[in-house]
Order: sequence, then C-alpha cells, then structure tokens
Amino acid sequence: MCMNTNSNDKFNAKTHMNESVCTVLLSGELDLSVAPDFRMVMEPLVSNSDMDLIVNLKEITYIDSTGIGILLSILKARHGMEARFAVEEVPQQIQKLFDMTGIAKFFAPQENSQ
Repeated sequence: MCMNTNSNDKFNAKTHMNESVCTVLLSGELDLSVAPDFRMVMEPLVSNSDMDLIVNLKEITYIDSTGIGILLSILKARHGMEARFAVEEVPQQIQKLFDMTGIAKFFAPQENSQ
C-alpha cells in the first residue's frame, strides 16, 4: 500500500506499507518549518510496534537540527518499545553531517535481538 501522506512545495512524505514493514520516503527539506508536518506523519507510525519502521532519506536535500532531533526522538521511542527503526539511503552530504555529529551509528540498520 502506498500513501502520499503529506506534500507541500518544500517537503513530501510518502508511506509504503507491507505486512511487517512501514517505509516512509521523504523528499525535499526537513527543517523547522516542516517539523509539524513530519511529526503528524510519523506519530501514528512510531506507536505501531508490530511493524518495522524505516525512514528513507534518499530524496532529502537538507536537514537541520530540528529534523535530526525528530529522528532521534523516533529512535528513542522505538527503542523503548523494543521496535525496529532504521534510516536508509542517506544522501552523502547528510551522511557527513550524521558522521560529524556522531549520530550515524544510531541510524544504522540493526538486526532484531529477539
């Protein structure tokens, strides 16, 4: 199932779901101005511990500290629920930012420990 969950001129989120995985494809800029839209998309998905949650950043052109903070809060919430969360296809310029800030290791795909 594919849903165009949120779209504006600056930011877009599309959700793809199958039996056990929900992938959110983001495009555009993930910053303070679109944070409420991103939170609105992610809130119901984060709380569903029955599905693995993956955020695909392939088409993200910019991310600021607010966007990074939201990703970290999702990571923390999913960890507390013992539910899988991963960030995939991170563009090179954003990967550099993740590496410099030391958060890249937290977004690496993890095997379920169950």
